Parts: sequence; C-alpha cells; structure tokens
Amino acid sequence: MSEKIKDRNVFSLLEVMKSVQKTLADRYKSSFWVKAEMNKLNFYKQSGHCYPDMVEKQDGKIIAQMRAVVWKDDYRRIDALFRKTLNEPLKDGIKILFLAKIAFDASHGLTLHIMDIDPDYTLGDLEKEKQETLRRLEEEGIFGRNKALKLPLLPQRIAVISVETSKGYQDFLGKIDRNAWGYRFFHFLFPSLLQGEKIIHSIPAQLNRIRRVMHHFDVVAIVRGGGGDVGLSAYNSYPLAKEIALFPLPVLTGIGHITNETVVERVACRNLITPTDLADFLIQQFHNFSMPVKQVEQRLVVLSGRIVGHERLKFQAETKLFRSATESILSHNRSQIARFHEKLSDGSQSLMREQGVWLSGTERHVAGLNPREVMRRGYSVTLHEGRPIQSLSQLSVGDRLHTRVFEGNIISIIQTIHKEENV
Repeated sequence: MSEKIKDRNVFSLLEVMKSVQKTLADRYKSSFWVKAEMNKLNFYKQSGHCYPDMVEKQDGKIIAQMRAVVWKDDYRRIDALFRKTLNEPLKDGIKILFLAKIAFDASHGLTLHIMDIDPDYTLGDLEKEKQETLRRLEEEGIFGRNKALKLPLLPQRIAVISVETSKGYQDFLGKIDRNAWGYRFFHFLFPSLLQGEKIIHSIPAQLNRIRRVMHHFDVVAIVRGGGGDVGLSAYNSYPLAKEIALFPLPVLTGIGHITNETVVERVACRNLITPTDLADFLIQQFHNFSMPVKQVEQRLVVLSGRIVGHERLKFQAETKLFRSATESILSHNRSQIARFHEKLSDGSQSLMREQGVWLSGTERHVAGLNPREVMRRGYSVTLHEGRPIQSLSQLSVGDRLHTRVFEGNIISIIQTIHKEENV
C-alpha cells in the first residue's frame, strides 16, 4: 500500500518491484522459445548454476541483451544433451534456441529462466555460417587458390601449427620421426590455439610468422587431435578460411574429425582426417619418390652386372690375345737383341784393338814431345824472371837469365844484346 507524503502517493521500492513481478507473472504465464547468442556462459563450479549473458547482434553490434539463469539440474541435463549430440559442452559464443520463462525478483531483477536448449538449432546456425563463407570465397575467386599450389616433390621441411601438449601433435611427430623407412623430416612448431573462437586470430598470427621465414619450409601442417563440430565452428569463419586460401605455401590439415568437413579443410591444399593420416600422407610422398628410384637402382644393378660380365669376358679374351702377341714380339726381339749383342761384342772388340794400336802410337809420340826428352836432344829453355823469353824487347843489359838444359840450370848475365836485322 502506498503512503501519503505531501499529498503524494508514494510507494516503496519493494512495492514497485512486487507490482512489476505480478504484472510480468500475469503477462508471461507460460514458457516460450527464444533465439539469441550466448555471449558468455558464466558457469560457477561451486554452485553448479550458470548465469549466461544473452545478446542479439546486428551488423556486429549488440542491439539487445539480457541476463539469464540455468539452474544446476537443468544445466547438467542440457550440457549432457549437447555433449551427446555435438560432442561438445555448452560454451561461450554460440547461437542457441532455448525454452525460457520470464523471471523477476526484487533482489536480482529481470532474468530469463532457461529450461531447455535445442542443440540442432546451433548446428544449423553453424552450417549457415559455413555456406556463407563458401559463397564469399567462391565469389572472390580464391576458394581453390591454395589447392592449386603444387606440392614439392619431397615435402621435407614442415611448419607445424599445433599445441605442443596435444595428443594429435605427439601422434604426428611419433609417426614421421620414427617411420620404418628412416625418412628424415625437419619440423618446427608454431604454437597456436586450435579450438574456440580465438583461433580466428591465433592461427593467422602464426601464419604471418611462417610467411616471414617461408623460404625455410616446404609446407604448413595444421594438426589438431579430435573434437566435435561446435569446437570446429571457427574453422568455418571467413577471415580464417581466407588466410588459408591465400597462403603462398601448400597448407595441409589434419584436425581430427570424420564428418562435416570445415571450410578451412576444403580450401587447404590437402585435407587428411587425423594427424596420423597427415603423417602417413607425407611419408607416402617419399614412397612415391623412393620406390621408382629403387626400381631404377635395381635395374641399374642388373644391367651393370650384365655389362660388367660382358666386358670381363671381352677383357679376358683381349688379355689372352695381348699375352700371345706380346710373347711373340718379345721372342722376336730377344732374337734380335741376341744378334745385335753378338755383333756389338765383335765390333767393339775390333774397335778396341784398333784404338789400342792408335793409342800406343800416340803415347810414343806424346812421350817424344816431353820437354826433358827434347832437352836430351840438345835443346834448352831460357827464362827471365821465371818466364820464357819470347822477345828481345823483354830484356836489358845486365838482366839475369836462367837457362835450363837436360842436365841442369845455367845462370848468366846479359852483357850485350844483338838483334838480327832480317828477322
């Protein structure tokens, strides 16, 4: 009841709130279905209740918002239904179709009491977004751009976008690093979120890092281990799909699910279902190269063996022929050498006898030219200052002379010098 204050009907706040509560209760007696985006779930583990922020957007702007509540028992039932239908829990950022009643409380204000949620609607909304992304990529002519890139003959250097601790990443590494054929791969991790709306920014950020060092890599591998369709909804977003489609290196995906192929998977150069499948694909590229090489190697071994065998027989035949020819030549040359030796021996002995006679005569002639022998025959040598006299002009009266004869030396002093006129 109101009270009078200065001739005015005045109500307490509680009375106003109770009036609003009664009006809303009379107006909204039954539940109704509402579509909106669950901007934030606001789940409280301690109580088990949720207080979602529900919004409606237009052109990216919020045009309506209201707080809701999902009580503990309802949340458990709805979350279990989502997990069964979508393999995902209730989460932030998804559009939902929910059954609700208007609830008004004097302490907490107006809220929507959510009693049920239809998971099929969420899937339908995700499919709508996916088809819109595909339409835009086709219109812009970039849908098949990455698919058109040619894979290297041996995609050995791999830039991996994944989470280091994820099982999918570990499965991928285990497969390629310990392959039975010993093929060697180089891989480098560019860590990124791989689930939820944040991947729209996280994966492109890592692609930009790879772009700066792309000359070090052959391909990009996006590796993720499992997950339901809602967890993959961001892979249908236009900004992320465009980044993949326009990336200059071939992008390979192995994001771990079987049904409902995402747009990112469809625009990627190659899509494999699981990280292990992706590793098998890379190993197979080595097989495709190595098997023909091994076949050629085997053919070369066989052909080279035949050639070597043929050449060995040919060489053996030519060796026998050469040995026979050389033995014949050697035998002939030995005979010639023996004849030449005999003739050389006879000729050299005759020459030596002739030269011996000549040397004996020369020796006697040389002996006769010995100065002592000449002096014996009456000749002498006169020296002035130790040198033979060749001209009277070398001498003067009073010079001392040495004259050598066969029997000794004569010392004399010049008293006169007489020069022949006709000499």
